[in-house]
Amino acid sequence: MDTWQELTVEVKREAQEAVSNILIETGSQGVAIDDSADYLNRENWYGEVLPQVLQEERVLIRAYYPDTMDIELIKKEIQQRIQELGQFGFDTEAIALSSQALAEEDWADSWKQYYEPTRISHDLTIVPSWTDYEPGPGEKIIKLDPGMAFGTGTHPTTKMSLFALEQVLRGGERVLDVGTGSGVLSIASSLLGAKEIYAYDLDEVAVRVAKENIQLNANMDNIKVTTGDLLRGVKQQAQVIVANILADILLELTEDAYRLLDDEGYLIMSGIIADKWSQVKEAAEKAGFFLETQMIQGEWIACIFKKTEDVSGVIGG
Repeated sequence: MDTWQELTVEVKREAQEAVSNILIETGSQGVAIDDSADYLNRENWYGEVLPQVLQEERVLIRAYYPDTMDIELIKKEIQQRIQELGQFGFDTEAIALSSQALAEEDWADSWKQYYEPTRISHDLTIVPSWTDYEPGPGEKIIKLDPGMAFGTGTHPTTKMSLFALEQVLRGGERVLDVGTGSGVLSIASSLLGAKEIYAYDLDEVAVRVAKENIQLNANMDNIKVTTGDLLRGVKQQAQVIVANILADILLELTEDAYRLLDDEGYLIMSGIIADKWSQVKEAAEKAGFFLETQMIQGEWIACIFKKTEDVSGVIGG
């Protein structure tokens, strides 16, 4: 194969994960997201000074397709599926698509330059599978192949999910990972001491990708990945449930999560755009949860809810 086809989609930030999934499902071999919000903080926890970047409401998603695929047909399908996102409250009126041919050597440089080892927290570092990386003392490595799908796990919603898992996991827990995507949260849960992890995703592509990423990491036999529609039909009790998916879908999750969590268990939810937060919070509290932690990065919110009768340690308790 001498050429690839690069398709660029410009969308509002709140739709980037949904649109990225559409691109993967239509045959893209990888996506790269250019988001100015990644540079909101001038200095991160480890002293790295980030460049000044003009903040925009829109992001660019670049997807890469083999030259054997009909890019015009793909564009039509993508446009149709993006328009359908309107029923979930996304603004799809001004979404722009463009495409260009890309030499194979340019493709390699174009998408791999976005992915380098990234220190997510004090303990967790995400490392592309092709990269040689020597961890420091106590550093836990998550190996991912972002060329498969779903990015590198460094999106703010994923970062905050990882921070939340670090807060609640003490070792020996059973975790349910809903909408697992790349499998990054399941891998992190295992590294942080969870005994059993059950990962679910409605998309069969995501299930395959998660299994492949899990195999890149040693000692992950405690993770089971299956196709599933949120938590419908699940009977496995757990101490922690984590879901990094669209806010409108999270609204359908809270009652089943409450049913499956043990007392004193935690529900971690991320992928919540700011203007959807009140709806998610209301749904969780209606199901019986109490808010323990809320995290904000740019326009994104993540949260930890607790199933408990002792509200002294939670917000408002």
